[in-house]
Amino acid sequence: MGIDEAQQSLLSESRDHPHLHEKSDLQRRRPRRGSASETEINIQEQNDVQNPSQNQCIAAKLQAEFYFKPVFLWLVAYLGGGTLCFFLTRYQIQGIKTNGFLDSLYFCVVTMTTVGYGDLVPNSPLAKFLACIYVFTGMALVGLILSKAADYIVEKQEMLLVRAMSKGGKVSSEELSKELGTNKSKYKFVLAASTFFVLMIAGTMFLYFVEKLDFVDALYCVCSTVTTLGYGDKSFSTTFGRTFAVFWILSSTICLAQSFAYLAELYTEDRQRSLVKMVLTRKLSRMDLEAADLDGDRAVSAAEFVVYKLKEMEKISQEDISVVMEIFRKLDCDKSGTLTEADLKYSESS
Repeated sequence: MGIDEAQQSLLSESRDHPHLHEKSDLQRRRPRRGSASETEINIQEQNDVQNPSQNQCIAAKLQAEFYFKPVFLWLVAYLGGGTLCFFLTRYQIQGIKTNGFLDSLYFCVVTMTTVGYGDLVPNSPLAKFLACIYVFTGMALVGLILSKAADYIVEKQEMLLVRAMSKGGKVSSEELSKELGTNKSKYKFVLAASTFFVLMIAGTMFLYFVEKLDFVDALYCVCSTVTTLGYGDKSFSTTFGRTFAVFWILSSTICLAQSFAYLAELYTEDRQRSLVKMVLTRKLSRMDLEAADLDGDRAVSAAEFVVYKLKEMEKISQEDISVVMEIFRKLDCDKSGTLTEADLKYSESS
């Protein structure tokens, strides 16, 4: 097989394997029987290549829905159980009270997010014990929400962006997929930071107009809340204010933490891109050729070169290659260096 054909077979997902030992490894596969089913597969593969943005959109939707539903159910269960427990022990909680049920829900949210204003505090051994339990379970749940719920919002925004840009026809599907893949962390950070900025303004305006705090105190209360400092000298003290606080505290604290997480992710990816650029642009030396020559035949094939560069870019490790090659050797029953339908049938029957 020529160099171009070897490179083409390497880039094909259906023929991609990292380590080839002999010349037979580069032999062309024989056509399979059953032309009808093969034709359907080819048509499906062509559709996948022609519509990558649509496939990415569908995959993002499935992943977003899969992660969001269990997180939402856990949040509902936590708030429901906590509200019930604190409502039953409401007379053992002292502080500024408005409505029994609302105060219980508000205290549950304040405990979960570790804001801890101090306007409501447990005043009995039972209430304190419940607060200890719910503060730890709440912190674990917040961590789960941080990693899943915000991703759900971002995936939804990405799907809308994909649809809008595809319908507009301004860019090709390949350019769109590349843009979303390359700058995904940046889009996440911008979205999370923008949402947090809006929530900061909403909270400040609410405290200023509804809770009747002056502007500095309102901003001070918002900052101490979203950072979970919760000094307690300024807080939500009205029925309407605590109703707003239940949703606002959850949203703002999660958005702030997620913004920092995405900022760290963006920084990490920038460093990774710099490493990749350095690896791809530096000149090869004789030592590089010796290291890339995996089968020791003093010639580096396209597959060996790709594997060597991926290892250098820290995309894969030697352990990853060893595991994959072990699986390949087990499936290669006739030891020909290629996988055929006969190999698969033999491995299934054995």
